[in-house]
Amino acid sequence: MTRHWPGRFAGLATLPLQDVRAAIDELERAVNVLGLKGAELDTVVNGATWDEPQFRPLFKAAEDMGAMLFFHPQPQHNLLFKDTDRFGVANSIGVIVEDALIVATLIFGGILDACPDLKVCIAHGGGPACFGMGRLDHGWQVRAEARRHIQKPPSTYQRRLYYDCVTDSEAGLRFLLDHVGADRVVLGSDWPFVGWHPSPVAWVQGLRSLTPEEKNKILWQNLEKLLGL
Repeated sequence: MTRHWPGRFAGLATLPLQDVRAAIDELERAVNVLGLKGAELDTVVNGATWDEPQFRPLFKAAEDMGAMLFFHPQPQHNLLFKDTDRFGVANSIGVIVEDALIVATLIFGGILDACPDLKVCIAHGGGPACFGMGRLDHGWQVRAEARRHIQKPPSTYQRRLYYDCVTDSEAGLRFLLDHVGADRVVLGSDWPFVGWHPSPVAWVQGLRSLTPEEKNKILWQNLEKLLGL
């Protein structure tokens, strides 16, 4: 699809993350041979979190390649419901809890300091991470372990990340834009697993609290910059 319609589609790879060296090799092949723009990743790797030292070479490699890393949690087996899902909450709430945790992990783990040019996008508007940033800042102020890898409050890093717009709430999207800036939010859909009416594009276009400039940034301008289209 990306070869036939390069003006319409930009692809992301999946990686064999159980073997970091193999994952780096596959990312290099995906970007430099196949022409893909980066990789889509889960928020954990076989129970390991992304701040563990073995994953740092992958982040450095992605930074050097200019590859974008898109973190999207699994609706199954997330922390909220490891066994039986009730009421669909594992998908509606569980995944956004995971989104917030990966934001906190990337920040507190020092990954954004170690890789200042790393391009990262978090699904679902980063979940409640933006709303909870005050608590993360307070934790950084009062707990020594929270300052082990970073010298500045967590909130100073939130504009380093990109976020998709799948908040399913105009108020939630407006809150995100006001705190991270309209230049850090891109169009998302969760398609084909989530149905939309109207379409994701039509939903953004119909939001009254967004300016025409903010809508254009979300719908195409930010992605052109982020993916180098």
